[in-house]
Amino acid sequence: MRKPNFIIMGFPKCGTTSLHHYLEEHPNIFMPNQKELHYFTSKKLAKLNNGPGDKIVKQTQIKSFSKYLSFFKNVNDQIAVGEASPSYINYPEFFPEIKKTLNDPKVIIIIRDPINRAYSNYMHLKRESREILSFKESLSAEEKRKKLGFSDFWYYKFNSTYFDKIKKAQNIFSKVLILTLEDLNQNPKETIKVVYSFLGVNQNHKIRNLGKRYNLGGNYSSNIITRALFKPSKTKNILKKFFKPTSKIKLFLAFLSKHFLKPTKEIDLETVSLLRKHFKNDVRKIQKMNINIKNWREY
Repeated sequence: MRKPNFIIMGFPKCGTTSLHHYLEEHPNIFMPNQKELHYFTSKKLAKLNNGPGDKIVKQTQIKSFSKYLSFFKNVNDQIAVGEASPSYINYPEFFPEIKKTLNDPKVIIIIRDPINRAYSNYMHLKRESREILSFKESLSAEEKRKKLGFSDFWYYKFNSTYFDKIKKAQNIFSKVLILTLEDLNQNPKETIKVVYSFLGVNQNHKIRNLGKRYNLGGNYSSNIITRALFKPSKTKNILKKFFKPTSKIKLFLAFLSKHFLKPTKEIDLETVSLLRKHFKNDVRKIQKMNINIKNWREY
């Protein structure tokens, strides 16, 4: 049975879902039906489940290697076999195990403007009716939530701190590709060709929905829609295990997003100023890595 030879390992809310869907359309690439297997970090994540809804969300995480491999049982002659689990990037202590188990897989890491990423993370939990604090209050509560054992998805600032994690990945894995969400959104054709080249697959394949954004932030105008679609539940987790979303379901969700998703409110200037100071050193280090961040804020 084939094992993955590449991993999209982060960062959360940086377009990993979109990239997963783009790549699964390519005939030379295999992606499992379920995104975010989180196998290699499952033991760590199992200890972080004290936030609202955390225990339900964790039910879809894969805990055994045999179960993990079962997601790749339908691999045929695809050149690239991958999976996307954005928790991996946050726990470099598991990088050696990933490298050994998967024979030094290629690694793809996506980053974005850290303030936008943090706010998108916040709005994701807000949309699921799990986050009850204001954005500013939630940032102040981050350290307390860590001590209380909340899932790492609640760590908005931590998930937006990139440099050290990227360097550790580069020190462990032989081949690491760094992308930005801004490039993926604004220059999807050029960016996806970079990914194809990195994975060694046909660069001429055209993706039908290239440029479409998945897992968007924001809130729905109807609380009923919000609860039905996004609030975690055991029933939804069971359905996810057995059913892959069809094109009709995806079109229906796209329709709801287009007509019922309210625009995300702007972050207040005081909070932006505080976060600029917080991320300044990390962003300066990223700049020295020759990564294109010209579309980010000034830090």
